[in-house]
Amino acid sequence: MSGAGAHVEVRGAGVRVGGVRILGPVDLTIGAGERWALLGPNGSGKTTLLSLIGARRQPSDGQVTVLGTTLGRGDVRRLHGRISHVSHLLTERMPADLTAESIVLTGKRETLVVWFQEFDDADRRRAGELLDRFGCAHLRGRTFSTASQGERQRVLLARALFSAPEMMILDEPASGLDLPAREALLDALEAVAETPEAPTTIVATHHLEELPPSTTHAALLRTGRVVTAGPVEEVLTDEHLSACFAIDVEVERRRGRWWATARRDRG
Repeated sequence: MSGAGAHVEVRGAGVRVGGVRILGPVDLTIGAGERWALLGPNGSGKTTLLSLIGARRQPSDGQVTVLGTTLGRGDVRRLHGRISHVSHLLTERMPADLTAESIVLTGKRETLVVWFQEFDDADRRRAGELLDRFGCAHLRGRTFSTASQGERQRVLLARALFSAPEMMILDEPASGLDLPAREALLDALEAVAETPEAPTTIVATHHLEELPPSTTHAALLRTGRVVTAGPVEEVLTDEHLSACFAIDVEVERRRGRWWATARRDRG
């Protein structure tokens, strides 16, 4: 897909740091309304690619167009309010003394603080509704630091949706979560996917079991290059995952969920 139906078009894009290429060249097209998984081992370039897709950095070469704006040729600041982010790293950056409601309200302008911003009753009502949707209504007046890791990620998901973004980027959102917290997060992501206003979504992870069942497409990265990309059923195969992670992998799908384990000789 390309053109008007694409939210992201990456064409021969690469990133160099200190003269060393850490990503690319990469070609990738993400269509409006699609829900992508971005998988690969540590150091494969997932976070760097997300920074391009999220208009947070410029490519060293090639071209990246996000929501109709080509990076380097338009004001990317106008994109930031249209793209939301959820990350375990964002959790660490959030002021721990803010209440859960205040954390959600920072999503209005994609900031880390509520200072110098005005919020009306409608804003506070929406923040409360989002917290309630993701099972965090009891946290509304509590400080972020008192919430569990799983609760914090769901609060950040509420924050990400506050401004009704066109695209949502999640960088290892389940990192550090225990089993119940991970499943609660996936349930929340599925609830988002079922809404009419669901944004285009990109989830980066190392683990197939952290993917929501609603995932439509996937891209596999290794050493800064795309191994393969396309519809999820065509990408998440034994052959492709084995090539991506350099280990003999067996892939299963049960009740819509994906699983991968190393294949071992049972003889």
